[in-house]
Amino acid sequence: MYAHIEGTVKTIKPGYIVIDNQGIGYLLIVPNPYAYKLEEYTLVHTHHYVREDIDHLYGFQRLESKELFIALIGVSGIGPKSALSILATDAIDDIRYAIENGNVKYLTNFPGIGNKSAQQIILDLKGKLADVDDDVSLETHDVQDALLALGYSKTEVKRVLKKIDHDQPVETMVKSALRLLIK
Repeated sequence: MYAHIEGTVKTIKPGYIVIDNQGIGYLLIVPNPYAYKLEEYTLVHTHHYVREDIDHLYGFQRLESKELFIALIGVSGIGPKSALSILATDAIDDIRYAIENGNVKYLTNFPGIGNKSAQQIILDLKGKLADVDDDVSLETHDVQDALLALGYSKTEVKRVLKKIDHDQPVETMVKSALRLLIK
C-alpha cells in the first residue's frame, strides 16, 4: 500500500488537500490542511483506510503523526474523524504524555472525545506508544531497551535518558541511568 506520496499541493480545502504526483491527483484527508501551502512540493505520509463503506487515504506531515493515528483508530470507539481531531493540534508529545499519565481531562478537550472515549484511549494505549526519535543513537536505543527490560516505564526511561552523557559506552550509560532511577 502507499507509505507516502510526494508531489505538489494543488488544492487546499477544509478537511483535505490534493497532491499532484506525475499528473495524478491524490485526495488526502489531513488533520490540518492549512498547514500546507499551494504549489509547494511536499512529502505526505499516508494511511489507506478501508472499511465496507469507507475507502479513504489519510495524510500526515510527520511519520509519528501517522503512527499515532493508526494507534488511535485501533482503540475501540475511536474512528478516523475523532483521531484526526486529536492530531489537528500537532502536539504529538503532549498527546502521548496525556495518555501515559492518564490525563482524561486533556483528552476530553478534543472534539468528539468524551470521558468514556478518553478512558478507553488511555486503557488501550498507555505504555504502548513508541517514541520516534530520529536523532537518538543506536547505543541510546540499546540503553532504553535494557532499562525497559528491567521493568522501568517508558516515562521513567525517557526522563533519565535526558540526564545521562550519551558519548559513553552502552554499559556505562546503563549504569548511569540506573543510578538516577534508584535515587
